[in-house]
Amino acid sequence: MTIHIGAKPGEIAETVLLPGDPYRAKWAAETFLDDPKLVNEVRGMLGYTGTYKGKPVTIHGSGMGMPSLSIYVNELIRDYGAKTLIRIGSCGGMQDKVKVRDVILAMTASTISTPSRGIFKELNFAPSADWSLLKAAADAAEAKGVVPHVGGIYSADVFYDERPDLNEQMVRHGILGVEMEAAELYNLALRHGVRALAVLTVSDHLLTHEALPSEDREKSFGDMVEIALEAAFA
Repeated sequence: MTIHIGAKPGEIAETVLLPGDPYRAKWAAETFLDDPKLVNEVRGMLGYTGTYKGKPVTIHGSGMGMPSLSIYVNELIRDYGAKTLIRIGSCGGMQDKVKVRDVILAMTASTISTPSRGIFKELNFAPSADWSLLKAAADAAEAKGVVPHVGGIYSADVFYDERPDLNEQMVRHGILGVEMEAAELYNLALRHGVRALAVLTVSDHLLTHEALPSEDREKSFGDMVEIALEAAFA
């Protein structure tokens, strides 16, 4: 048990999927895991542990933004022994070729600032995904008939962005999508020697302003969760 996670020793699996929304964690656990058990609800951040094809898996909310994710990922790694952490979440598309409902596999995560900034100081550290997970996720997607976009994303530290000039540079440099957590997940995984990946569903688009209707989100997010689960155990 930690300050923010009430699970008992042994109740968190070595493989953890991390949606930002705790209720998405509940939906994913009840939809894709066998015998899911609620193992955390401290501060309303739900976490469930069950099995996927006989393998233990925890699906735990991370909250919105890198500071929130940093709290949970630090505790999951240091106190509960998590070895594979995969963010499953939504993002905004930033390229014409990226469509709403598409899946992005984040190879790298650019950012202005993360909670790790104080450690790196003047260094512009380039956080990246674990190669074995990235390749396994690409293979799992293709096996499902999904053609994923693989490349760089942008992890923003604000939701209501007022920097159109910065967005223009992201688009110009091939950034596929924007979200708010992956860069710090990658920093922490690399620091602690564990595996991490972000598998993202495009829920809206910064260029076309198209957005996925809320009633369609669960069906579209299903591919993302299955790809993450298959990649974790490839």
